[in-house]
Amino acid sequence: MRVTGRPCNRTRIKYDMTKKLRVGIIFGGRNSEHEVSLLSAASVLKAIDRRKFDVVPIGINKAGHWLTTGAAQGLLEGSAAAALTHGEAAALDSHAALGGQSLDVVFPVLHGAFGEDGTIQGLFELAGMAYVGSGVLGSAAGMDKDVMKRLFANAKLPMVKHVTLLRAEWEGAPKKAIARAEAALKYPVFVKPANAGSSVGISKAHNRKELKAALDLAAKYDRKLLVEQGVGGKKNKAREFEVAVLGNDDPQASVVGEIIPGKEFYDYEDKYLSEGAVPVVPARLSKAEAKQIREMAIEAFRACDLAGLARVDFLMEPEGKRRIFLNEVNTMPGFTKISMYPKLWEATGLSYKELITRLIELALERHAEKSRTVYSRE
Repeated sequence: MRVTGRPCNRTRIKYDMTKKLRVGIIFGGRNSEHEVSLLSAASVLKAIDRRKFDVVPIGINKAGHWLTTGAAQGLLEGSAAAALTHGEAAALDSHAALGGQSLDVVFPVLHGAFGEDGTIQGLFELAGMAYVGSGVLGSAAGMDKDVMKRLFANAKLPMVKHVTLLRAEWEGAPKKAIARAEAALKYPVFVKPANAGSSVGISKAHNRKELKAALDLAAKYDRKLLVEQGVGGKKNKAREFEVAVLGNDDPQASVVGEIIPGKEFYDYEDKYLSEGAVPVVPARLSKAEAKQIREMAIEAFRACDLAGLARVDFLMEPEGKRRIFLNEVNTMPGFTKISMYPKLWEATGLSYKELITRLIELALERHAEKSRTVYSRE
């Protein structure tokens, strides 16, 4: 298994270099990660190779309305155009926004619900469009931490202990829900909404009182709640590692990076607001540990049937056996020039501009492969 090094070129498609490909960059969205998407898209739009690609910005405002041309640019820049209401000239439905652009490929720089959960990927599939990233199944599995962990378990990948609760269980019988979590896990624990990204709604609980508050918070963001065993115990914090995976049927893994949180854990504020976290690339690991993590990243990518790109996150015990646990996959990770996914590939030998081009090529390769499938009787 080839786990690292510059991605190979042997499967790259060839296209007419005299004709630029028309690429739709979709950003925004109606979820809690709207602002993160704008930051990622701005970086992609700035870095994409304009010699190879004609770029069409397509924005989705917080009301769910699709915007093109100047209105999309206004959304990206935070101007009054972002507040367009349904029915105004620049606000379109999704079919009009996509169908009227004659796009060769779509790059959905969307994070979270309605962006990387399989919903918009289903729209692209119905429209017969090539698009960057995982398909409907992989996107949905990569978003739902409960389903994701079931797939990891089936692949026999090591994970921390966890309990899944339904919001209805928590609200209908809170004492029973607490008892179930405490019977299976030891404090401290992490509580997460199953379907949310960028650490939204995640809390660390050291006791029953904090667990109750954490479950209330997570329940605002999803109907499924995960309670996970903390790694490192009460006194020590787990080490946190990330790997960038790139490819379709033959994925490769980047070098391993470590995130040293500025707070007790790597939360939304630490990622995007305070900039207190310190990335270490490559991570300080033994060769055997780094190889194990990279191999596990590729296995996780395949277990969830992912495509194009994913960031795979890990936890390691800070002392003792230094056991490594797979945490989660992220099918559309933060994509600014300084985000970990591009930084990891840059450290592996692939520049940010080259990475964007490669992702578009992978989208077209996957679309060509899928076009071989027959959907009706001949």
